[in-house]
Order: sequence, then structure tokens, then C-alpha cells
Amino acid sequence: MTLWTAADAATATGGRATTDWQARGISMDTRSLQPGDLFIALSAARDGHDFVADALAKGASAALVSRIPQGVSPDAPLLLVPDVMEALRALGAAGRMRSRAKIIGITGSVGKTSTKDMAREMLAEFGKVHAAEASFNNHWGVPITLARLPQDADFAVVEMGMSNAGEIAPLTALARPNVAIVTAIAPAHLESLGSLEAIAQEKASIFTGLEPGGTAIFPADLPTSPILEQAARAHAATCLPLGQDDQPLHLHGIRQTDTALVLRAKVGRMALAVRLVNSGAHAASNALACLGAAHALGLDLARAALALGRWHPPAGRGLRQTILLDPVEEASFTLIDDAFNANPASMAAALSLLGQTKPAPGGRRIAILGDMLELGPDESAMHAALADDPAMADVRQVHCVGSRMTALHAALPLRQRGRRVGTAEELLDHVHTLVAPGDVVLVKGSKGSRVSRVVDALRGLDSAPSHKKGS
Repeated sequence: MTLWTAADAATATGGRATTDWQARGISMDTRSLQPGDLFIALSAARDGHDFVADALAKGASAALVSRIPQGVSPDAPLLLVPDVMEALRALGAAGRMRSRAKIIGITGSVGKTSTKDMAREMLAEFGKVHAAEASFNNHWGVPITLARLPQDADFAVVEMGMSNAGEIAPLTALARPNVAIVTAIAPAHLESLGSLEAIAQEKASIFTGLEPGGTAIFPADLPTSPILEQAARAHAATCLPLGQDDQPLHLHGIRQTDTALVLRAKVGRMALAVRLVNSGAHAASNALACLGAAHALGLDLARAALALGRWHPPAGRGLRQTILLDPVEEASFTLIDDAFNANPASMAAALSLLGQTKPAPGGRRIAILGDMLELGPDESAMHAALADDPAMADVRQVHCVGSRMTALHAALPLRQRGRRVGTAEELLDHVHTLVAPGDVVLVKGSKGSRVSRVVDALRGLDSAPSHKKGS
């Protein structure tokens, strides 16, 4: 199915098409490019123009460029524009403008991607859904997500992230969501924004892009909630605060089992039950926000709750797996892979999940924790404070990865101190000594700590013919 014709893309960007072409998709990476894609020659660490010839050789229908690259014929299928990034934004804006889809925009310090994936699973019950597979949530990711938006989509879920002040507003202006969700405000990006209040102000700017008649969903029980509410009421036709019993969206029961989180929720006047496989309590508010979006869109809430039950955490975001150490003795341990990112709030949620997951008889709870990044001048205190987390009381041993985690290692009682290493790579040859049959092992850290390498090494201990995807 054609996504963009040369004429439509030229009109959207103000560019000049050298030939007549049709694109079925959009790519900015020749490694994942599919035949028929329009290749976007963005300049980041490398100049995308250096890869245009390769992209065309791999079957790209055309390339979006600001000049004819070396080694590429002037009559090759190109879309010539003054500035590639500006043209990509224009293509994203045109993709949004021509779409009839209802747009759900999501931001927050934690839970953005999980909520996006939950919403995609839920909305698929009601029609065709478009959402980025990865965390395409920045200045180029959002335009690409919108430029890829099929014209026949019923819904689109757009994740919006930030590292510095002023980054959310242009993204939400581009996406123009019908429903905007703020998942949480937590100490993330403190290094650049300086305070929780500044983070809340930045996240609240997602509401400035709401379409007329739009709905704002946000937590109501945080210290920074008044900032969110003020922005929501200034820009939204409907506000759905999420929190305690007096709020339009609230939970009135959470039960953790070995395999799922069962929550009971109230959305408006309707009581609902949702079962989230392999999830911890931190997933409850994300699911509730999704139900709020379904309510705002006028969808059948009972069907929405059942559809949410089909979601499960992906690798790196709380996925629980059984790793078989000895198939003869049926000896195994449980791995909780939460290695994609970390800040104090998400670390507390992960430790809570570890505390709620029961080891087998004779097993232990083990935590392998990597540095939390971009926390600013108080980062040492924030790392050390993890030792006082209530869930830590049930953790037998904590292995610390990275220079910042030295503060946690020093704050732990001697009986809990495991290995302390500067890099994740230093643990790789020793992972078999860190686990035993019956253990539950949490691996958590910021992406830059590279503790995902430790997850891979732990999975490598599996004696099963193929990895189990959940326990």
C-alpha cells in the first residue's frame, strides 16, 4: 500500500522530486530499511547522505536529501529539500493532517513506552492502530511516527520524550493529540531541568497541543499534580485526574499473584477488572490511564479491559522469564529483565516487583543494579537512598554496577553487599556464580549502564531448547 507518492511528498515538504516514485514506508537506517521505503538522509553522528547510494541499492523507492550525494546520479529517485530535518517535520505534519485517526499522546518521567504499548494492544480491539515499535519519542522520532501514519488508521499512539526544557511543546503541536496522558513525574533529567517542578512544567506542555474537545489525563496525587492540573484545565475540554477514590479514574483494589497483577478500577461510574500478565504494581496506573483514554474516545470499556489483558511487558521493561539451569533436575531461576532505563521512581517500582515475586523453596531475591543517569548534583544521595527502600529488606544480595552505584554499595549492610564493579562487562564472566536454583534475579539500570549485557549473559545460562517468554 502506497504511503507517499512523489507528488504528495513534494507538496508536503516544498521539495522537488527528481522522478515519479511511490513509497510504502519510511526509514532513516539502511540496516533496517525495507524495499519500497523512502530513505531520510538525516545527519546525526553520521551524515545520512553518505548512505543514500546504499539505501537505493537495497531497494529504497527514493531518498529525502538536501543535495545530490556523491556517487548518486542526478536522475536517481530523490526528493530535494533545503533542510532534511525541517522537511521531515513537514512530512510528519502532513501525515497528521490527512489522517482521520484519533491520536493519543503520551509523556511522563516513567512508563511512557509501556503505556504506549498497552494503549496499542487495547485499541487494536476497536480498529487499525499505528504506533512506533521502538521509543521514537524525540525531535525526529515523532515526525517519523506521524509520517508513517497510514491514511486508513483508526488510532495512533504517539510517545513524546524530552531531555531538556522546551522539547515537548513542538512535538505535541505536531501530533495534535485528541487525548494527552502524563504518566508520572519523577526525578529523571534533573541534571538538565533542575527540579521536579520544572519537569512537571515541561511534561504538562503536552496539553498545549490538544485538539479542540481534547481530554487530559494526569496523576492527581503527586506533589507536582497542581502544575499538571493547571495546564490541563487551560487547554483541555475534559480533565480526567487519576488517583484516589474521589477522582474520575481510580483504583480500589490491587492483588499481586505469581504470574499477574489483578486490579480493580473505577472509570467514571463503571467498575472494571483487569489482569496484567507478568506485571508489578507500577503497571496499574498505566493501565488505568489507558482505560481513561478509552473512556474519552467513547469505546466499550469492558472490551477495553479485556484487551489490556493481552499486553505483557517486553524485554527490558519488567519481562519475567524462567531460566532453566539443569533440565534433568528441573533446576531454574526467575529473571526479571528491567534493564532498559532507570530513575529513583522506576527503581523503586522494580524493587517492589522483586519483593512481590516469591523465590522457590531455598531460593533468594537477588538484585543486579546499574547506575541511574542524568540525576544531577544529588545523584549520590539518590543512589544511596535505595538502601532504605522497604522492598530492600527482602533482598538477599545486591550487586552494584557503575561508579554511581558505589554510593548504594556503601549504604547497604554488609550482609547484602554483593559484587561492586565499574562496568557491566566485568560481571559477564561471573554471572553463573551470582545465581542459584530457585532464585529471583532483578536486573535494572539506565541504558547507559549497559546492564542489558548482564541480562543477555544470564539468558545464556538457559539449558532449555528455546527461551520461555514468560513465567
